[in-house]
Amino acid sequence: MPSSLLLEVPALADFNRVWTELTDWLSLLDRVIKSQRVMVGDLEDINEMIIKQKATLQDLEQRRPQLEELITAAQNLKNKTSNQEARTVITDRIERIQSQWDEVQEHLQNRRQQLNEMLKDSTQWLEAKEEAQQVLGQARAKLESWKEGPYTMDAIQRKITETKQLAKDLRQWQINVDVANDLALKLLRDYSADDTRKVHMITENINASWASIHKRVSERETALEETHRLLQQFPLDLEKFLAWITEAETTANVLQDATHKERLPEDSKGVRELMKQWQDLQGEIEAHTDIYHNLDENGQKILRSLEGSDDAVLLQRRLDNMNFKWSELRKKSLNIRSHLEASSDQWKRLHLSLQELLVWLQLKDDELSRQAPIGGDFPAVQKQNDVHRAFKRELKTKEPVIMSTLETVRIFLTEQPLEGLEKLYQEPRELPPEEKAQNVTRLLRKQAEEVNTEWEKLNLHSADWQRKIDEALERLQELQEATDELELKLRQAEVIKGSWQPVGDLLIDSLQDHLEKVKALRGEIAPLRENVSHINDLARQLTTLGIQLSPYNLSTLEDLNTRWKLLQVAVEDRIRQLHEAHRDFGPASQHFLSTSVQGPWERAISPNKVPYYINHETQTTCWDHPKMTELYQSLADLNNVRFSAYRTAMKLRRLQKALCLDLLSLSAACDALDQHNLKQNDQPMDILQIINCLTTVYDRLQQEHNNLVNVPLCVDMCLNWLLNVYDTGRTGRIRVLSFKTGIISLCKAHLEDKYRYLFKQVASSTGFCDQRRLGLLLHDSIQIPRQLGEVASFGGSNIEPSVRSCFQFANNKPEIEAALFLDWMRLEPQSMVWLPVLHRVAAAETAKHQAKCNICKECPIIGFRYRSLKHFNYDICQSCFFSGRVAKGHKMHYPMVEYCTPTTSGEDVRDFAKVLKNKFRTKRYFAKHPRMGYLPVQTVLEGDNMETPASSPQLSHDDTHSRIEHYASRLAEMENSNGSYLNDSISPNESIDDEHLLIQHYCQSLNQDSPLSQPRSPAQILISLESEERGELERILADLEEENRNLQAEYDRLKQQHEHKGLSPLPSPPEMMPTSPQSPRDAELIAEAKLLRQHKGRLEARMQILEDHNKQLESQLHRLRQLLEQPQAEAKVNGTTASSPSTSLQRSDSSQPMLLRVVGSQTSESMGEEDLLSPPQDTSTGLEEVMEQLNNSFPSSRGHNVGSLFHLADDLGRAMESLVSVMTDEEGAE
Repeated sequence: MPSSLLLEVPALADFNRVWTELTDWLSLLDRVIKSQRVMVGDLEDINEMIIKQKATLQDLEQRRPQLEELITAAQNLKNKTSNQEARTVITDRIERIQSQWDEVQEHLQNRRQQLNEMLKDSTQWLEAKEEAQQVLGQARAKLESWKEGPYTMDAIQRKITETKQLAKDLRQWQINVDVANDLALKLLRDYSADDTRKVHMITENINASWASIHKRVSERETALEETHRLLQQFPLDLEKFLAWITEAETTANVLQDATHKERLPEDSKGVRELMKQWQDLQGEIEAHTDIYHNLDENGQKILRSLEGSDDAVLLQRRLDNMNFKWSELRKKSLNIRSHLEASSDQWKRLHLSLQELLVWLQLKDDELSRQAPIGGDFPAVQKQNDVHRAFKRELKTKEPVIMSTLETVRIFLTEQPLEGLEKLYQEPRELPPEEKAQNVTRLLRKQAEEVNTEWEKLNLHSADWQRKIDEALERLQELQEATDELELKLRQAEVIKGSWQPVGDLLIDSLQDHLEKVKALRGEIAPLRENVSHINDLARQLTTLGIQLSPYNLSTLEDLNTRWKLLQVAVEDRIRQLHEAHRDFGPASQHFLSTSVQGPWERAISPNKVPYYINHETQTTCWDHPKMTELYQSLADLNNVRFSAYRTAMKLRRLQKALCLDLLSLSAACDALDQHNLKQNDQPMDILQIINCLTTVYDRLQQEHNNLVNVPLCVDMCLNWLLNVYDTGRTGRIRVLSFKTGIISLCKAHLEDKYRYLFKQVASSTGFCDQRRLGLLLHDSIQIPRQLGEVASFGGSNIEPSVRSCFQFANNKPEIEAALFLDWMRLEPQSMVWLPVLHRVAAAETAKHQAKCNICKECPIIGFRYRSLKHFNYDICQSCFFSGRVAKGHKMHYPMVEYCTPTTSGEDVRDFAKVLKNKFRTKRYFAKHPRMGYLPVQTVLEGDNMETPASSPQLSHDDTHSRIEHYASRLAEMENSNGSYLNDSISPNESIDDEHLLIQHYCQSLNQDSPLSQPRSPAQILISLESEERGELERILADLEEENRNLQAEYDRLKQQHEHKGLSPLPSPPEMMPTSPQSPRDAELIAEAKLLRQHKGRLEARMQILEDHNKQLESQLHRLRQLLEQPQAEAKVNGTTASSPSTSLQRSDSSQPMLLRVVGSQTSESMGEEDLLSPPQDTSTGLEEVMEQLNNSFPSSRGHNVGSLFHLADDLGRAMESLVSVMTDEEGAE
């Protein structure tokens, strides 16, 4: 839009901005629609895309008001402006964005319609594919069920019938395959823009398998029909051959008789006639040689199939008869030839025959050698086998000729006398007759031996070659079957691999499912390693046998090995990518927890995996979850509850419900802990381990309470709380025991079941627990109220007194068992009293009591009900009781009973009886029989500290402020609660004497000086405090003054050097500004000035720390004054109020919780005013009476009284004020 128009019509700028944003969004949406591809044939993927398209369409409709507002704004602009160019531009842009909107909407609708059609077509194709694969499976099963059976007519006929039936079934099943192919072609044609690899590969696989089955069935049918024809023709051919051989034998016999006639050699014409007849006979024999071999071979096949039957015996006889007749016929033919050729030149003919045989044997041996080497594939070796079978038949045919010739030579040499040989052998020169005969004999015998040797050698060579062929056929057939099997399995795995979507297109929630599927595929293809090794071993064995594989087999092996390696690499890469995606976006990445916060908040992760939260509005960061911050702020509403135990329990209850741990049963928590193998309690857990365990816990809770549990929010909140409790430094690690303690303490379970489980975690294998292990448990437990700022009311963070209390309860045994621990926990020790109170608070939440509160008149009372045991029909609700409100005529020290469940008639009668008894009791009785609702522990450090974890805060004996806090706590406790440690029968005077012993004991434990220097009154304690404090402050002031003098001297030296060089006066450090150094000396001066500023900054920081300490000390002194000035009306009856300073979340005037022991149906009694409440402010005892009681309580104070104590406190406060003024003056002077 031209800038001139924007200047003329300023409102066009906003219109242009909105138009640009909407146009860009529509363009981006259109690109996303066009780029989204789905896997055709994958219903899950298509459905997910349909859901995405629906959501996109809804988003488009939700933005339609924005388009309408833009159009309305455009119309208003057109109405307001008279600039024609502006009106044209607005009209053009509105038309363009409307057109773009309609186009995007049309694309979305068309794509959605296309996806619906694709879903329908894919469903049909998948159904057709299943049917096609089903018929393929049936066909394969039938093919595999066929086995080699008997070679009989019935068996062959039955196999032919089965094969024809299968062929008929295949023709019927062809329809299923054609339907699947047609639907696949439709998918490939209509949805070519999407990913069709799955359809293409599955279709190819089905068609290849179908063609293979068709081929096998066709070949089997042809072979069976040929076998059937052969079996039908074999008996006829055998009979025909036997009939011919009988005729040939008759002819041979006639010719043989004719050749044995006398004077036949003289009848040359008769010899020629007989030779012609023999040649005719020999021609017929040679013509029937192939028929004989075929009959013999087929007969042997039939014989092997009929092995063990009567037909086999009969057939064997007939075959033996045929072989015998055939052999005799050939022998007769050779004898006839021998007799016909017997003449004066017989030795020459024998010599020529032997020479011909030697030449033939040499030729056949060469021919056999040329058949090597063994072929490299099954068809080539099969062809070699056929050639060699023909070669063996030729040898078998020639065998009778060779044997007959050798026999003739042998007979000739035996029958001919030497005289005859002399006549037969004519040499060019004259030789003696004996030598001529010996030469003929030697020549014929030598040639006969050569023929016999060459014949045996050729037979051995042929047998060895046949053995090699048979072995090669077996190995190559095994290799062929192994490669076919491996190729099929690889193709199936590659089909699955081809259907993988890019990892970036997968949904985050489906990453784990895809990872499991790929791992399952890896497990399925793992056995293929053995198949690959097997075919490689077979190839190596063939090479060892001297068989060189053909190029086809070599390429096949290389292809299979390459495909296997690529498949392995693809699977491992896929798993690695999914692992990385799962790591970056799965639960381990905490990505799923990013939804736990809403804008403007963002969840971020520190390098040690600890989460923190960014507020983009205020551009600030914080460790706490926004919801956790809101929860902590809401807990401030409970600070008006006067009693710490109930205040802490109610805060924990609210926290427990916010974290949904009130839904978690103990068994479910234990199952989750066991599932993650969290058994080593001393081992640290990192953030990911905590998140994984919490995810398991909350996933199970979500299944049980779907509408109540938001898994990401609950996991993040619970993680936040655990880190706040056990990892305030955000190191990213907490101990397993701490994790278990936090989860189990707030889960839904019976109180004693929690005690048993926690004790079991720290107990040894024998079931006993020592002090150190118990200290670990109590330390982790006390961190829970400590995080809420309530730890001071439960004895502080030092757990050593609680451990000592437990083992004192067990008679100081070195180890305790679970029963003793449970008995001690039933007494509700002060450090753990918040946990049973939490259970009572939870039980009382839904309790409805049919009674009316006598103060606020609430009826019915919801929650806790407090019934007076002094007045009839007097009840207080929990709100009034916790706020300390009382009705007229009822005193806070009157005994009351607490109910967290509706009362029974038996309890009503029991309470009525108690009220009746208490009506006749005086106030002095209640003062003499105080009852505490918990087991108190001593909170002052005595003896050696126990071993506690590093994260446990340690109280330093040198920290004056900490000691003042403990002194103040013990002073109030000794003054108000000494009676709680004593038996009811002890008199007040005995209690007072014991009080002096307690003071002396605790002072000695805190100050390890001689007994003579031990303070024996509160005034002496404060004097010692003042002296120590003054000494410490004097040391600090001396150090500060010395450092200030050194800095001033250094400053003066630098200033003098500066003036000595004639430079301008050096400004004071606060006024110095950084300048560019002009020389090395200037740079040194600037560096020294920076050091001065740093020193001054450190001094100011230390002054600020001292001022903060001064303020804390003043507040503690003020608290001490309040304790001493507070009227002690109950001091005469040994009251048990105990106070301690509270932290930021605790009310400063809240007392230590004095809980009621639960008896019967979760009720408890209080027989003293101070068991649950702070001291009342409207007592009638005056300050003078309190001072007098304090002075009388310390008879050996040697002149020190409460007045001097007040003066000492004032002096200490003035000293601190003077310290601050001195520090302020020094700062101004500097």
